[in-house]
This record gives sequence, C-alpha cells and structure tokens, in this order.
Amino acid sequence: MLRSLALFLVIFISIPVAHAQSKMTLSGTVRDSRNGEVLIAAAISVKELPNTGTLSNEYGFFSLTLPDGTYTLLISYTGYQQMSVAVSPGKQSNLKINLIPNTGLQEVVVHAQNKNDNVSSAQTGMEKLNINDIKAIPVLFGEKDILKALQLLPGVKAAGDGSSAFYVRGGGADQNLVLLDEATVYNPAHLLGFFSTFNSDAIKDVTLYKSGMPAQYGGRLSSVEDIRMNDGNNQHYGVSGGIGLISSRLNVEGPIDSGKGSFLITGRRTYADLFLKLSSDTNINKSILYFYDFNLKANYKLGDKDQIFLSGYFGKDKLGYSNNFGLDWSNTTGTLRWNHLLSSRLFSNTSFIYSDYNYNISINTGGNNFGIHSEIRDINLKEELSYFASPRSSFRIGFNTVHHTITPGQLSSNSGGADFILQDRRSLESALYVSASYKASEKLNIDYGVHLSNFAALGAGNFYQLDASHNIADTLHYSSGQIVKSYLIPEPRLSMSYLLTDVSSIKASYARNAQYLHLLANSTTSSPTDKWIPSNNVIKPGISDQVSLGYYQNFSDGAYEFSAESYYKVSQNEVDYKDGANIYANDAIETQLLFGNGRAYGLELLLKKKTGKLTGWVGYTLSRSELQIDGINGGNWYAARQDRTHDISVVGIYQYNKKWVLSSTFVYYTGNAVSFPSGKYNVAGNTVFYYTERNGYRMPAYHRLDISATRQLAHRKRFSSELVLGIYNVYGRENAYIITFQNDPNDASKTQAVQTSLFKMVPSISYNFKF
Repeated sequence: MLRSLALFLVIFISIPVAHAQSKMTLSGTVRDSRNGEVLIAAAISVKELPNTGTLSNEYGFFSLTLPDGTYTLLISYTGYQQMSVAVSPGKQSNLKINLIPNTGLQEVVVHAQNKNDNVSSAQTGMEKLNINDIKAIPVLFGEKDILKALQLLPGVKAAGDGSSAFYVRGGGADQNLVLLDEATVYNPAHLLGFFSTFNSDAIKDVTLYKSGMPAQYGGRLSSVEDIRMNDGNNQHYGVSGGIGLISSRLNVEGPIDSGKGSFLITGRRTYADLFLKLSSDTNINKSILYFYDFNLKANYKLGDKDQIFLSGYFGKDKLGYSNNFGLDWSNTTGTLRWNHLLSSRLFSNTSFIYSDYNYNISINTGGNNFGIHSEIRDINLKEELSYFASPRSSFRIGFNTVHHTITPGQLSSNSGGADFILQDRRSLESALYVSASYKASEKLNIDYGVHLSNFAALGAGNFYQLDASHNIADTLHYSSGQIVKSYLIPEPRLSMSYLLTDVSSIKASYARNAQYLHLLANSTTSSPTDKWIPSNNVIKPGISDQVSLGYYQNFSDGAYEFSAESYYKVSQNEVDYKDGANIYANDAIETQLLFGNGRAYGLELLLKKKTGKLTGWVGYTLSRSELQIDGINGGNWYAARQDRTHDISVVGIYQYNKKWVLSSTFVYYTGNAVSFPSGKYNVAGNTVFYYTERNGYRMPAYHRLDISATRQLAHRKRFSSELVLGIYNVYGRENAYIITFQNDPNDASKTQAVQTSLFKMVPSISYNFKF
C-alpha cells in the first residue's frame, strides 16, 4: 500500500513540477538544542534567493529543492536565535539543525512563527499557540490551560464558568475536532469543565483552524484543534512540576540510549477531596471530588531515515456525594507512529491510533442500587505521504479509516431489578485526501485539496424507519458487519492569499466539511453524560459550507499584527430536539430528534502586540448563529443556543523586570440564547411552566477581569523556580451559571427567577520548579 501511494503521488505531481535544470535537494530536521524537541513551523529561507523558503512540518522535517549551487540557509523560529548554514551540491540531506533559545523577554512574547507568515500564508482562520504564549495568562486556580487560552481568541466562544466547552464560528460544542497526537479526545474537560484535559507541561504546540481546514482533517463542521505533545528531552534528564492550592503536577523526561530517543512522563492530581474529609458532616466527609491524568511519550531513532513514537494519555474524574451518588468518567488515547524518509523529498507518517471515552453513574437510594454506563471507542489507521516538489509546491496524500463503537447506555441494577441495555452502534468512517500548497507568483499563494469521506453505519442491531410524524413505522434487523446505510461526501478545500505589499494581504477560503457523529445534550452547559450518536438511515451526516474573506497587516517591523476576517457558513442536517424529548433510556432516539438547516456569519477583528515589555492582544467578534427546523418555532429561523452578538477579549502581559511578569485578561460577551418559560399553569396543585419560543430569551451579559503576577525565585543552570499569584474575577462579578424559575413564596401568582453563580473572587497561588 505504501509503495502504491508513493507511485500515485509521483505520477500526480510529475508533470507540473518537471524541470530540465539540474537540481539539488536540501532536507533535514529542526530541533531545540537544549532538549532535542522538534520545532514545528520553523522558517527556512535562502539568503541568496529572496522569497524562497519553506516551513518545517509537524515532525520538524523540511525539504527544499534548488538549482545546483552554493547557498546560505537561514533558519529561524521565534524565541530562538537565527542560525545560518552553508550548503553546497555535496551537502544535501539529513541536515541536523539545532536552534539555541533566546532568554529574557522572548519567553512571554506573543508571536507568529515567522515575522510575516501570517500575511503571506494562504491559510485563513488559523491561530497557533505554544506554551510560552499562554504561560502568563491568568486562569482559574492558577492552572495553565490551553483550551481557556484559545477561548480568548476572536471567533472562539467560551461556554461559560464551569465548562471547557467552546463554540467556533457559530458551531456547536460537538462540532470541534480535538486531537491529541492525532487521537480524538471526545471530552476535553476535568471536574465538569473547571479544568481542561490537557496538562500544559506535556504540550508543545497547539494549532486552531477555524476555516479553510487542510484536507488531512475531517469529521467535524466547525474547527480543528491539533495538539502535539512534547517528545521529551533527548539530551539530559530533568524533573519539573508545580504545587498549587488544589492540584499538583510532576514531569519527568530524559534521553534513551545516548540521544537516540527520549521519554516523557507527566502526572497531575487535584486534592480538593482531602479538604472534604475535614468536615464534621458525614455526607460531606464521605464525598469524593478529584481527577488525575497521565501523559506518556517515547521515541526512538531506528536509523537516519526511521523514527518511531509511542504516546498515550489517561485521565479520570471521580465525583460522589456520600454513598448516595457517584459519577466518574475517563479519557484514554494511544498513538503508535512511524516516520520514514523515503527520499530527501518524500516523507511518510504511519499511525495506529486508539481513543476511548466512557462515563459511569451510580445511584443508591432507598436501598436500591443502580448503575449507568456509556462509552465511545475508536480504532484508527492512518497513512500520509508528504512530497516537497520544489520551493513553490508541496503535496500531501493520505488515507485513514476509523472503526467507531458506541455504547449509548447500559442500566444495571444490584437490587433484583431487570437490566436495561441500549444497543451498541458500530460504524466505519474512512477518508482519502489529497492537498497541495502552491506559490503561483511572488504575490499569490494557494492551498487546495479534497477530503473524500465515506461513512457506513454497521449492524448488528435493530434500526428504525419513521413515518411523517417521526414515529416508528418499521423495525429492520441487521446482522453483524452488515451495512445499514453508507454516505460518500466529497469535501473540497481552497485557501489563497494575495500580497498587497510586503506586510499586507487579502485572503479568501472555501471549505466543505462533513460530520457523522453527533452529541446530544439536554442542558445549556456541557456535561460528561452528554450522549454521542452516529449517523444512520434516519440521522444524516451534517454538512457545512463556509466561505471566508480577510485582510491582514503587520506594522512597525512586525511588532504589531492586525487581521479582519469575515465568514458565512451554511449547514445541512443540523440536529435539535422535539419539544419534551426524552433522550435517555430510549433505544429509538431518532423519534426524539428533528433535522434542519443552519447558518452562521460574522466579523472577527484581532490586534496583537508581539514585542517589547508589553505584549498581548485585543479581539472582537460580531456574529450570529441560527437554525431553521420544521417542528420548532413554526419552522422559522431561531437563535442557536451558542448564538452571541458581541464577544470581546483583552489580554495584556507586561515584563516589569527580569524577576516580575504581570498579566491580566478581560472578557465580555452578550448572553447565550436560552428558552425561558412564557407562562405557567396549575395541575393538581403543582405549578407547570409553559414554554413557547425556542431560545427566544437571553442570559445576562458576562464579563470578568483576571490578574496574575509571576515572580522568578531562582534561575540557575541546573535549577529554576517561580511563584505565581493570581485573582480570578477581581471585581466579584456574579455571572449567571444557570437561571431557574419558581413561585414567589409570598404570592404564588407571581414567578421568581433565581440565578445561580459559581464564582465571585477566587485567589490562587502556585509554585513551579524545574531541575
């Protein structure tokens, strides 16, 4: 298969890139000189050939094909000293580039990887963060949090306090593809969203795509968050970690076999449950409230052309109130990857990927014990070839196939009652993709490709046909492995940029995306018990088409960066509930759902300051997100629950001196759309609230100011430490988490709205160390 794909790729690109002139190919890997970590998107340029260059890929590899001659390569990566390498026809491949990090202010600079890459790149709607970018951003409980940092960018909207869910360009929380070393993470949240799944000590790079997704990605309608773990230090053994008010973490890394490989082990645990034991209330001191997670990674060079990687993640949350109620959920991922250099121009990555998410609920009431279990498990095989044809063009071709197994729910009883088991649902999702990056001229850059996806719903089990009223008309039984329904959807992608000047450009993109898995949630906030369901003969895949147009400009020799990007997105087969739907303990879930269209449009503005003592950004989003579904609101357009008109974020990081870094963030956004009761009536002495328009009301506006200060305590060659102080929600704004309604205790004819808020002012302190 590998050779066939390689042959197909060579035939596909041979005609447009053939040249009679004698050529030389320069290839190699860019790494951090301190620890051997590969540097993603490092800029490689040719001093003697202006406007000729490339970027290292996600594995640090690069390739440049040039006319025979002697050249000087300039390799740069923000936060590192630029390196020059003299090359000649006799020195072509396997260059080992080790960049030396800068010190001082560079550690807190917010930046792009190349000074004008944000302008010249054809990619629209992309944001790239590394851990240094978010190091000083204040967050709840002092924990560095990648997902919370992403939510400070325009076009990305936080679901609110107590949730790691987020919405991108009007899409739902389930429409974001979150990848950790290529493995899908279905629930990226700890402690009901107060923390994200990702321990920042284990993370190297985060790339967010909001539009124009490259063709290698598929399966979600709104965005891709591609998160890459550190490889581990292949030069020296090291230990780092941190101790905070409610959690601590530890990181151990080092070389394997004299620098041929490395390993990384990180662990994190909260200990809020230890404080519960101090309570005199027996219900509280028997309660459970904690999470832990582990990241593990190892890599080893088999030779100059081969390297293998093994990475994994395991995280678990446990919540319980006395012996009456318990809820736990866990994520497990594993990736086995093989990088192989077929030639100095052709790079191969083969991956075997595993992902599992499950939750369990236990209930003990009146002597009756019940347990509920749900799970989604993926097994994925992926192969990709990258061909670096010339400084003007590069290509990717690949395929992947994923087998999904979803256990929607199993109810078991330890008290003599009958078990209730919903049918497992199995499916096969496959894709073939081809993409190219082409520098058409000195001003025009184009990325184009297609992602051809296929989805097959598989037996065994019963599947249903519905009548016009969404009731079961017929039940069909399929045997194991039998195809119930299949879909084949081409997803073309196109992005381009046109340079107006050396520091300004306009960009445009179009992308079609298909999504075959859907998340059902019956609350305004995300929950571990939200339910994943696959497409089948009734539930069709979601399809979105998005166009984007933007203007990009750099100022003051790259110190400032500005972008304005507008988008319009239409979607098909959006899913929402019937009024009064029951999604739990219901095998025929299709009968509770309605399907229709969606649209989202908006304008995103971003101004960044990337250098100097004061860095940061200001972001603003103006947007709408609406649905039109027969059977809801009379078939008229209505606001999606994630619809917000205005969203503002301000991030400031100030390097006061060599010892102190001060930072703050301010966020404001209009409230989510929500369904509130329009009236009430009395039934047998009980008040029943009456709902009319779906999402016809708004939650109150949300705003919050956070501050933090980082004090460097020690900074020596073998040991460094720092103290981080912070305050979340400085002025104590009581933002609404949920609003409920009840009769006025003094006058039952009147109704009271009761607002629940999670946080006022939350101080934090943590101690971080490294040796």
